[in-house]
Amino acid sequence: MPPCVVPFRVIYSERFLAHDTGLEHPENAGRLTAVVAALKAHTIATYLEWVEPCDRNPLPYINAVHDPAYVLTLQRIAERGGGHLDGDTPVSAASYAIALLAVAAWLDGVDYVLNTDGASGFVLARPPGHHAEYGQGMGFCLLSNAAIAAHYALAQPGINRVAILDWDVHHGNGTQQLVSNHPQVAYCSLHQMPAYPGTGQASETGAHGNVCNIPMAARSVLQDYQAQFEQQVVPFLQRFQPDLLLVSAGYDATAADPLAGINLSPTDYGFFTTACNKIAPRVLFGLEGGYDYQALSQSVIATIEAAIKAN
Repeated sequence: MPPCVVPFRVIYSERFLAHDTGLEHPENAGRLTAVVAALKAHTIATYLEWVEPCDRNPLPYINAVHDPAYVLTLQRIAERGGGHLDGDTPVSAASYAIALLAVAAWLDGVDYVLNTDGASGFVLARPPGHHAEYGQGMGFCLLSNAAIAAHYALAQPGINRVAILDWDVHHGNGTQQLVSNHPQVAYCSLHQMPAYPGTGQASETGAHGNVCNIPMAARSVLQDYQAQFEQQVVPFLQRFQPDLLLVSAGYDATAADPLAGINLSPTDYGFFTTACNKIAPRVLFGLEGGYDYQALSQSVIATIEAAIKAN
């Protein structure tokens, strides 16, 4: 590894573990504890700066993107002790507060990469967000972290365009819904098709041609993804000329993952990460899916290792 002048920041809090989905739910606290243990045991540990999310109120930014009535409903479900938004999306007593904390962590990540030369970072938070729509959480997701972060970034000085790259194996229907009408935000997603949630056809291109959906067939491998990065992902996002790239970094496209059928290996995410450096001068990664603990941990390591090398 080269000398790292600027630390690679990991924004994480043990409080994220308090979003209780139950031991049998695939999106559980063990995902984060596995990643944290793997990062701290790896040789890249000396390059990492671990930071707690700031004590901030993200509600104004959340309510600017989501239906405030939905946000209030989410709060009330938590206050009653919990419940479900749908069959896959539990809400515990702590979930509302932790969802706000996750958004705050993404906003902190935006601040860091925008205000620190040569900085990049990873938001190691849960619950994930890319399925959460304007007025409804779903698919394990409560609030649309990446979409909120994109709108927040556009309010910062000198930021005129923001791109979101979503490499989670499932299409980010919520992110797309919340940015597709915004000419200053581009969204590009590679995802297994057919698969949950059933959205993300190539024909869905956004109100301003600012959406690029790339359905991937089951059993796709790195070579299939490399072709799409070279032919579609990088050219589409480069044409947009974003000032900031947000990555919805889901790791459920590995062959080991129990919820999908793509055959990537964890090291393949190093290629994905290297491609990001061709797209924007500032990059922030944030966790979405990934449900095999070992594959998830090794994929996050591959991402961060490649990002550090790029610096």
